[in-house]
Amino acid sequence: MFHKIEVNGPNACELYKFLRSEQPAEDGSTQISWNFAKFLVDREGRVVKRYSPRVTPEEIAKDLPALFGPSAAS
Repeated sequence: MFHKIEVNGPNACELYKFLRSEQPAEDGSTQISWNFAKFLVDREGRVVKRYSPRVTPEEIAKDLPALFGPSAAS
């Protein structure tokens, strides 16, 4: 079910190539510098926001109502 994938470089998984290209890091880099980088994707598959590894799920939850309605963060 799980296996190691690459998230950077020429052998990067297609999903991560897409996520990185749609939402570069705050410094403009498209690379993922550390595990646990997070991406918020809307219902249409658009990458809305990229979060640093230090951002908690609770902090991300604050962004959900704007995309999915008021009950989304519950």
